Amino acid sequence: MSVREKDNPELFARVQEGNLLRQYDLLLNCVEIGLQKGIEAFDKYTLWSLNAAAVSNIAQFGGRYRKGPIYVGSHIPPHFENVPDEMDRFLSVVHENWTVISDPLVLPAYALWRMNWIHPFVEGNGRTARAACYYLLCVRFGQLLPGKKIVPERIREKREPYYAALSAADRAWEQGHFDVSELAAYLEGLLKDQLLDT
Repeated sequence: MSVREKDNPELFARVQEGNLLRQYDLLLNCVEIGLQKGIEAFDKYTLWSLNAAAVSNIAQFGGRYRKGPIYVGSHIPPHFENVPDEMDRFLSVVHENWTVISDPLVLPAYALWRMNWIHPFVEGNGRTARAACYYLLCVRFGQLLPGKKIVPERIREKREPYYAALSAADRAWEQGHFDVSELAAYLEGLLKDQLLDT
């Protein structure tokens, strides 16, 4: 069962907003588990669950990797046959660098960029990437971070610098470099705003 935006925009918007609230509620549970179990709790099953919550009743294949091509503006994500391997590599980078990279914003920025770059799901990729980013921020800082409006909500409200930072990471990657510094700086500003808004 699903509702299409073009058939009923008002109902679609209500379902999408309800999904976002449910995803945030699930995200908080996932963070609590991550704080107890460590970074190993961050896995594909967590991401599948977060995606399923984000797209319930608006997409048929929520929580499953896509099995077809997808296009995002001028970006062409990896072939769908490569998605499981790309996601395994993504998770491996996070796990293997958890104690190596000292800047607490780099791996959350990497997650935000890489998940958008891979675009592993049919729908809800941005929402799931933002949830993954926030999960890593909280676990990295060792707590559920205080604030009335959390980073994922702030990203939704401040999209232009977000898109610019994603594009900067894409350009670096195309040139054979890993550089999410612009995205990390963007997240730092949003996180400061969240922590001041308690």
